[in-house]
Amino acid sequence: MDLNALRQALRSEPFQPFTIRLVDGRSVPVIHPEFVAVGPRVAIVVREDNSWCVIEPVLIVSLEYNGPAPKRRKRGDRGS
Repeated sequence: MDLNALRQALRSEPFQPFTIRLVDGRSVPVIHPEFVAVGPRVAIVVREDNSWCVIEPVLIVSLEYNGPAPKRRKRGDRGS
């Protein structure tokens, strides 16, 4: 997976928490977009316990959302 998919997930409005699934079976929860820094070649995720991990995009298998899919806006609808 490329880092653009991760960037898109972090910029989604409204933000929806998700989990990064890695090839070795680990999972890294992302509860807030400010806990992730995405560089040109890696992503750094800070966990709730203040530990952190560096993730290379080739290790990301999927992004799993932890709740229902957000409602999509109709074209031209800017919300209220």
